[in-house]
Amino acid sequence: MQLVNGYKLMDYAKEKGLVLPAFNTTNYELTAAIIKGYQSTGLGGYIAISSSNLKLSSPKIIADMVKSVMQDCSTPIALHLDHGKSFEDVKACIEAGFTSIMVDASHLPFEENIEEVKRTVEYCHFYGIPVEAELGAISGKEDDHVSEGDDKTNPEDIQEFVERTNCDLLAVAIGNVHGMDLTPNLDFPLLEEIAKLSSVPLVLHGGSGIPFDQVRRAKEQNLIKVNYGSDLRQAFIRTFGQAYEQNHNEFDIMSLSKDAIINVEERVKAIIAEVNGK
Repeated sequence: MQLVNGYKLMDYAKEKGLVLPAFNTTNYELTAAIIKGYQSTGLGGYIAISSSNLKLSSPKIIADMVKSVMQDCSTPIALHLDHGKSFEDVKACIEAGFTSIMVDASHLPFEENIEEVKRTVEYCHFYGIPVEAELGAISGKEDDHVSEGDDKTNPEDIQEFVERTNCDLLAVAIGNVHGMDLTPNLDFPLLEEIAKLSSVPLVLHGGSGIPFDQVRRAKEQNLIKVNYGSDLRQAFIRTFGQAYEQNHNEFDIMSLSKDAIINVEERVKAIIAEVNGK
């Protein structure tokens, strides 16, 4: 199956009443495991890679790898740029065949955030690709970037931001955090207020640390997408770490990689089932 356009995936989610997981990849093993997990459940979603992880490989390499693994897949999957930090990365990903884009200018002042998102939206919409933007600061560690800010999304900014940027999805900061080192504390009254004011669906980053019952509760407030990265990476790294602890002379990368794919796939299936109560 070919990659699905982000707009079609959003329509699919609304029709099925689903929250779409977005699983972050870094390499072939994670990519294969994520796609196998989607195929096993029969439900669709995103496979994503952040700008910081593009340092390891180009957007074209990632896109070609995803398309190759997806040849035998029959579930709808969009390829998403997560936390796009530069306009150059956005353009490179569109050219490589990504079907969904996030531009993250949330670290900038409000007006500058709007201008950066507007520029990205104008470019991506020309190619029929939806854009996710972010308002507020999410603390924690996202790949090699550490944020110590905890600036929740201001509801008073929502309508102006969405109208002026014309973004298609909005990532919000309501006490969610990146990574596994901090404990999330979701502010549901704030989420409810934001949901009433936002004309576009909402996104939660830092899904790995959020209890599944809270994700399902957030689903009722126009949540369409929740991001997972740390969960899968832990399952991947744990496979090799445990093998090394058992045998410091271990060198069979092929067998361990196959085991890692199985372990990550199981985690993907569990998350898909939990967030949608399947």
